[in-house]
Amino acid sequence: MEYGCRSMVGKIKSILLKHPREAFITEENIRTQWRELNYVGEPDYRKALAEYEEFLDLLKKEIPEIHLLPRCDKTGLDSIYVHDPVLITEKGAILCNMGKQQRKGEPEATGDFLRELNIPILGLIAGEGKLEGGDVVLLNEHTMAIGLGYRSNEDGIQQLKELTLDFIDEFYVVPLPHWEGPDDVMHLMSLISPVDYNLAVVYSRLLPVPFREWLLEREIELVEVPDSEFGTMATNILALGPRRCLMLSGNPLTKEMLEKKGIEVFEYRGEEISLKGLGGPTCLTRPLLRL
Repeated sequence: MEYGCRSMVGKIKSILLKHPREAFITEENIRTQWRELNYVGEPDYRKALAEYEEFLDLLKKEIPEIHLLPRCDKTGLDSIYVHDPVLITEKGAILCNMGKQQRKGEPEATGDFLRELNIPILGLIAGEGKLEGGDVVLLNEHTMAIGLGYRSNEDGIQQLKELTLDFIDEFYVVPLPHWEGPDDVMHLMSLISPVDYNLAVVYSRLLPVPFREWLLEREIELVEVPDSEFGTMATNILALGPRRCLMLSGNPLTKEMLEKKGIEVFEYRGEEISLKGLGGPTCLTRPLLRL
């Protein structure tokens, strides 16, 4: 199949998802895992299925090819967030090495499925290296920003640089804040989501000053998420294509700012599939082909 992503805003033609039927599996499975995984609340299984069906129906209207990961004994509730265990490049997939211990089995499970789709594996992050997809922001086909924090370390970032040296010319490593500590989800994409090649949604209060200035020097306009909507993941936005995006409902101020910039905004309900596990629409999806 065709594959490759040279940005995070090109039109999505093919995407990878995992239904909560295959990630959450049963109510009992949720009950035994959610606290250990540091969810903010126990997802309601039936409501999660209903929310996801609405989410899936919306994506089906926008994306011609959707692939669903199967159930796997090596993975848990977090495997619904398919963005983190793998990167998709023009040369193939890069399997990550998860900083969250309970997610260690996800890259291998995802890699097995990608091989079935005939997507080659370019490489993997190994050894002491740690890297999660939520820390990688591809600003254009030659420029990548990478978050350095509790989920991605210097070794993992160096391995990523070596794997992408042929096509990424500029890397910017962004030190991430401690925030709520090592058990919390603080990826680089918790703070920034591109919605066009020259426009990104950000929460500047937690952005390092040099990185924010680096973005502005590249003439990337910043839409500033208000404090009141940072906790409801207004910064976690999936670009379906240039200036067309999907965001979690309940963030009216950010939505209004985007629409004033000429962005077409779609919303989904995500109390069970997003807010309780702290994974927005970007986390729930891994584009396989963007044009």
